[in-house]
Amino acid sequence: MSATRSTADRGLRAVARVRGVREHDSRLGLQMALVEQQALEERATSVAERLASLPGDGARTPAELLTFRNGVAALGLHYREAFEEAISHEIVVEGARAQWHSDKTQLSAVENLLARRAERRRVERNKAEAKELDDLASVRWARDAAAIKAAAARATAGAR
Repeated sequence: MSATRSTADRGLRAVARVRGVREHDSRLGLQMALVEQQALEERATSVAERLASLPGDGARTPAELLTFRNGVAALGLHYREAFEEAISHEIVVEGARAQWHSDKTQLSAVENLLARRAERRRVERNKAEAKELDDLASVRWARDAAAIKAAAARATAGAR
């Protein structure tokens, strides 16, 4: 069995190893993309919270009002950029997810094929073993039948 296992499906097992590495790499890529996506969303949320927590009317002079408005405008621009970056990164996440799903599907297909071939070989081995046992039983039956016939012949010859 080990000799059969070592030679049978050698190429397919190599393909499975390569597919396994690809699936692992794409899973890591997806995890990294998700971590980066979460960081971008947290950054956008943080800026939004800072923007929401600004006092509504804290300026007393026109200069303070201009400084406050410019600060709010800059923070709003910063929020929009962070939000757009988080949204655009979703495309990267979806691409990574699609790649991982594709690699996982290909690995599963190869593993499934290997399992089916191994099962087919197991069934063939069981059939061969059953045939061999049947042949051995037939030989033993023939030998026992011949021995019984010879004993009966001796018994009838001794009875004369």
